[in-house]
Amino acid sequence: MPSPDPVAPVWHTIVLIAGIVVLSIASAAQLSDAQGVVNRMQTYTLTATTELCMLAWVYFGMRLRKVPFRSLLGSVPGNLRSLTTDIGLAFLFWIGALFVLATIGLFWTLTEAAIKHQPIFIPGKQLSPDPLQQQTLHTLTQLAPSSGRELAAWVALCIIAGITEEIVFRGYLHRQFTAWARGVVAVGVVVSALVFGAAHGYQGARNMVLLSIFGVLFSLLALFRRSLCPGIFAHTLQDLFAGLVLAFLKAHHKL
Repeated sequence: MPSPDPVAPVWHTIVLIAGIVVLSIASAAQLSDAQGVVNRMQTYTLTATTELCMLAWVYFGMRLRKVPFRSLLGSVPGNLRSLTTDIGLAFLFWIGALFVLATIGLFWTLTEAAIKHQPIFIPGKQLSPDPLQQQTLHTLTQLAPSSGRELAAWVALCIIAGITEEIVFRGYLHRQFTAWARGVVAVGVVVSALVFGAAHGYQGARNMVLLSIFGVLFSLLALFRRSLCPGIFAHTLQDLFAGLVLAFLKAHHKL
């Protein structure tokens, strides 16, 4: 079976990855220096603009090779039954993926405590995350919407991010890396997932690793369904849910 052809020139992909890494580092530095003062609407607008620019760059690269942009999506629901199936599959995937990530996170914490010879629970002392995790939680909390206007912007951003990131990482980059590996799908899955994790520098090293694993799961979903649509639904749901939970906890002074 012949190996698939790349969907864009090599230099185009290198520029895209370099841009992703630079933006990840810049966002991590900016949010760590914010010290609790974050202009959420400005951040949402900038993030949405960046996502759309990334999508436009992918479209441009595929045009250079005359590859149909729509081909990245795979099978698209053509009727209500297919759409319902994709939405249901996305929800089941989301629940299962959260369980997998929570289990990995728990084992990570237990292993880290065992290596450092630290007790997990001390009677009479309230459980709290380590300083790095606290900083990450603080950063994510500052990004959560706090008003109706911000909530509407957050929903729009989640939709844009869900569509864009699935097309870029599970579509474009997955196909590029698979083609460069002469059809070895595992390479496309793993490397695109690593870039996906690296794109979230503002969430800290631990979450970047967990998000890389999340990226692998998203790729497996896309391969199983032969479509990015369930992943787009699940990705949007995850971002939306995380923001709303943090907003709720912040509003009720739980964080």
